[in-house]
Amino acid sequence: MKNEETEEWILAYIGLGSNLGNREATLESAVRAIGSCPNTEVLRTSNWYENPAVGIEGGNDFLNGVVEIQTELSPRELLSQLLQIEIDHGRDRTAKGDTEGYQNRTLDLDILIYGDQSVDEDDLKIPHPRMWEREFVRVPLAELGVIPQDF
Repeated sequence: MKNEETEEWILAYIGLGSNLGNREATLESAVRAIGSCPNTEVLRTSNWYENPAVGIEGGNDFLNGVVEIQTELSPRELLSQLLQIEIDHGRDRTAKGDTEGYQNRTLDLDILIYGDQSVDEDDLKIPHPRMWEREFVRVPLAELGVIPQDF
């Protein structure tokens, strides 16, 4: 199935994070699961970077990275696949976070960039609205050559 809007493969970047359990194994499993999504191929994965928890007082450190994919899924279809991968890895989005909705999590997946498209819906914003503020997103994107190292 081709992307209905563009009828072509779209280059997209997914942010990954985990701060519970075996973080590296969880992230590696999530990358495999992303690659198993329909009409989606993982092209490259950044290194994993350890970062303090943002917005979670006393939270465990996160392991974060970015995966570059090509996909024919629409942004909404891709989001649906990513939410299911989170659930499959034990993510509970119904739990209340400490502040501003932030919480410890086995897995967090965010669509950072989806080609040159913008989406502004209540539950889906692309490009990710806070990605430029977060070093744990900028560093892996820079590693993959998406943004300059000195951004």
